[in-house]
Amino acid sequence: MTKTSLLTVEDLSISFFSEGIENEIIRSISYHLEPNEILGIVGESGSGKSVSSLAILGLLPKTIAKITSGRIVYHNEDLTQISPKAFQTIRGKKIAMIFQEPMSSLNPSMRCGPQVEEILKQHTTLSKKAIKAETLSLFEKVKLPESNRVYKAYPHEISGGQKQRVMIAMAIACKPEILIADEPTTALDVTVQKDIIVLLKALQAENKMSIIFITHDLALISEIADRVLVMYKGAVVEQNTVNHIFKAPEHEYTKALINSRPSLKVRLKTLPTITDVLNDTVLDAVVTPEMRAAKHKILYSTPPLLEVKNVEKDYVSTSGWFSKPEHFKAVDSVSFNIYEGETLGLVGESGCGKSTLGNAILQLDKATAGSILYKGVDITKLSTSETKAMRKDIQIIFQDPYSSLNPRIPVGKAIMEPMKVHNLYKNAAERKEKTMAILKRVGLTEAHFNRYPHEFSGGQRQRIGIARTIALQPKLIVCDESVSALDISVQAQVLNLLNELKETFNFTYLFISHDLAVVKYMSDQLLVMNAGKIEELDDADVIYNTPKKEYTKKLISAIPKGI
Repeated sequence: MTKTSLLTVEDLSISFFSEGIENEIIRSISYHLEPNEILGIVGESGSGKSVSSLAILGLLPKTIAKITSGRIVYHNEDLTQISPKAFQTIRGKKIAMIFQEPMSSLNPSMRCGPQVEEILKQHTTLSKKAIKAETLSLFEKVKLPESNRVYKAYPHEISGGQKQRVMIAMAIACKPEILIADEPTTALDVTVQKDIIVLLKALQAENKMSIIFITHDLALISEIADRVLVMYKGAVVEQNTVNHIFKAPEHEYTKALINSRPSLKVRLKTLPTITDVLNDTVLDAVVTPEMRAAKHKILYSTPPLLEVKNVEKDYVSTSGWFSKPEHFKAVDSVSFNIYEGETLGLVGESGCGKSTLGNAILQLDKATAGSILYKGVDITKLSTSETKAMRKDIQIIFQDPYSSLNPRIPVGKAIMEPMKVHNLYKNAAERKEKTMAILKRVGLTEAHFNRYPHEFSGGQRQRIGIARTIALQPKLIVCDESVSALDISVQAQVLNLLNELKETFNFTYLFISHDLAVVKYMSDQLLVMNAGKIEELDDADVIYNTPKKEYTKKLISAIPKGI
């Protein structure tokens, strides 16, 4: 702490209360924020990053949370002691926040422009005309294309990156001294993420504001922060300059966070997890280029398991009753093969057609043209009963396992359900026995059988989603952004599990993601999509080391590399 500190957090402790039991979530944390500084706060889900930041703005849920000790000093005033009314003059005007999920933070029933105008009406004396002009100016400042269109649009009518820019416009509307950015790029494409980072740095330099940037990704922190604070289990374990944290990390947990992300230089057989590093477990087995080449020689000498031939998917949209229908080609003449035992990576930005292509392969959204041959049979021409039988062989692991699980059904029954649908095993007792074995296989226990989805962490829920998928012993699994919402260390666990299951059961994966670092690590071949077409298709290492197309080069250059 220095005399010039803009914000000082001193020995802050926060407890949550449930059924009379007190649980200390934040344990005596201390840090400071300097004027015109970007401070990165990094750690996994549950480390206390967001809770401690909500406390700064007085946004802790009052019925279940309480600051038990410490101070939060802003301009010599202790924010833990001020009234809710006093907070209203600070929140949004002096200290603003960008939340992780813009769709749940923006009002879906209000147009984007008026949502930003509300902040200006509350904290300024500008006229109605001046407020609209300032809002459009803010939209220009955050580089929103067609600012007039976005002003009139509802949140669902714009992309994820555009929604996040509207949130940033709202946060900087009153030129706050402090901007808290809570995981503002987690669900965004790597290129959009880079754009947001560049934008925040430019706005910070222009407005001389200080930023607290919260994330679970240390490599991303290196792109934006001056100093870094590392949190683990509610405590600050290390804080230093970005350079020092990356070049000479002192705490084992910091080292673990740095090592959990797939390396772009070397392909480890198993990714180290937080637990591995904390337990001094050495995982240094490397998959060499020679080993890959020998495996690929065998892999690609067999007939393809799946052949996608000139597949197209058209959508028709109308903007009004009397307007002409507009045709949009989401997938445009795409052809490729997937071989048994292969992981084919499919990468591209949001809207490039990757998930649409995955849904066409799964027959969840039928292709408009072209053919998809599974084991030589065109599955686009199957009857309803034949399609149902085929679904046992081609399964999906969803991005958000929570929304794909019924909250009212215990996870054990959810895993048994598809077995029953496809008449696997003799009876319920045998299905239960198999489910217990699968739960163990994905790193859960028999005790989890009767628990409900809300009782699990994000990483555990993804394991349940995987368990449900492998219960049918499929041949081909479509992994649609199945690790994109996970912490770096949990992501490492799930990627290791997918690779282990692939080796054990000879699964074949179509691995869809916007994260090129993860796709490169997982994939044998890599398919890059852009605007519904294939840009490049080659060995994953070849594409990463020598990309041919400008679009691929742009994707690769946007990957946060760390220092």
